[in-house]
Amino acid sequence: MASTAGTVQQLLRERAEDDSTAILHDGRSQTWREHISESSQVAAALIGIADAQRPVHVGTLLGNSPDMLRMMAAAGLGGFTLCGINTTRRGDGLVADIRRSECQVLVTDNEHHPLLEGLDLGDVRVLDTSTGEWAELIAGAGPLTPHREVEAMDTFMMIFTSGTSGDPKAVQVAHLMVLFSGLNLVDRFSMTSDDVCYLSMPLFHSNAVVAGWAVAVGSGAAMVPTKFSASRFLDDVRTHGVTYMNYVGKPLAYVLATPEQPDDADNPLRTAFGNEAGDRNIDEFARRFGCSVVDGFGSTELAIIILREDGCPPGSIGKGMDGVAIYDSASVTECAVAQFDEHGALTNADQAVGELVNTTGGGYFQGYYNDPKANEDRMRHGMYWSGDLAYKDADDWIYLAGRTADWMRVDGENLAAAPIERILTRLDAINQVAVYAVPDDVGDQVMAAIVLNDDSTLEPDELEEFLAAQPDLSPKAWPRFVRLAPSLPSTATNKVLKRTLIAEGITPGDGVLWSRQPRGTSYGPSLALT
Repeated sequence: MASTAGTVQQLLRERAEDDSTAILHDGRSQTWREHISESSQVAAALIGIADAQRPVHVGTLLGNSPDMLRMMAAAGLGGFTLCGINTTRRGDGLVADIRRSECQVLVTDNEHHPLLEGLDLGDVRVLDTSTGEWAELIAGAGPLTPHREVEAMDTFMMIFTSGTSGDPKAVQVAHLMVLFSGLNLVDRFSMTSDDVCYLSMPLFHSNAVVAGWAVAVGSGAAMVPTKFSASRFLDDVRTHGVTYMNYVGKPLAYVLATPEQPDDADNPLRTAFGNEAGDRNIDEFARRFGCSVVDGFGSTELAIIILREDGCPPGSIGKGMDGVAIYDSASVTECAVAQFDEHGALTNADQAVGELVNTTGGGYFQGYYNDPKANEDRMRHGMYWSGDLAYKDADDWIYLAGRTADWMRVDGENLAAAPIERILTRLDAINQVAVYAVPDDVGDQVMAAIVLNDDSTLEPDELEEFLAAQPDLSPKAWPRFVRLAPSLPSTATNKVLKRTLIAEGITPGDGVLWSRQPRGTSYGPSLALT
């Protein structure tokens, strides 16, 4: 029976007498009844030491573990706000996130506690779940009296943005947002308590919360909390009977880079749901592992919703819901419809490419916490401005063109990075690619950083031959510089950090650098770099 809960708090309470499996971890299992009972005790303990006259914000510096799952359930049941701190942040950046979210308490463990050594956290109380202090605190807690009976638009979690284009910002994620997303996916994929959800994306990030954890809580499915590993992925799926997984960024590509085996499709996985996978990876993952892959578009803010529908053309991310449009940020007018030549190449990028906006306002976006400047930047002219570049065809199919920082001006022509990346990933040897601008005296040059599949090789003449055979690739979009690397710098949520690549400039990094002459097409490692 479908849940009638209006908040995460109410939904969790529905699991209090559920004896189906909630957690599978490290060879052990726990029922929902046991999980909710333990989480209620944790909530009571934390509320007992918090100052109720201040915002009751509890931070977590934890990986994907039963401890993190207990903290998420405790926040929901206890009616306080959980602040998911990114475990890849260090030093001043880590301090800034903890302070900005105004944590009274920070819960960590013996793996992550060393990250706090030497940092000035002020009056933040740090609790380590591996210590006797934590055990005594939990054991001494009385019955749970929630900090408050929450309402739908109260903040359940603060989740920091990935920080691919600037400092991370704390998004206030409402109970309703989590509930809306999770229960929609439960219905869409017919999830039940017989399912097993693979939670390998960081639980301090929105994708894991709304597309992983909330799906399990909404359906009563079991959860497998773990750290993502491409080499361990299939063994995990088989061992735990995983039927559903969520992803964000490049995990599908990472798994596909491992050598294919003839029995890869012999596994229980039914559905993979996420965003930012390329068309080739979506098709290949579905074929290789015998499952359905559903890819959409979403950001931590959830202010713009775009859904793939039947008939979605290659390269498109789908059609936008009401209010989603593409605007020119300078004129604040809607961009022209995209036009293509006979080969499918975009011919009016200057007029068609603009910023994805929500013309009706912020949608479910409630603003960044303690960041008025960022809020002003996002909400302009009564609309939400995403920072994502896109264009739309005559049938309203939307295509991403990158972030606003991904515009390149090459020989007087505006180019966007994402269409070039989509073309390069047609080459079977390529597993991942990032296209970005490196400056020259008169504008930009196109540079591509490439990661090959584990069992693949690529020669300069093969790349030239491939590029020449792509009818929808403008000659100006041919990368001037190509960096072949073992990996690309990325966030904890598997998004490529282009700003790191841009800062490193025209260098091979820990790989190999190829280049071509300004008007030439031949690549080679020994050509001049200027």
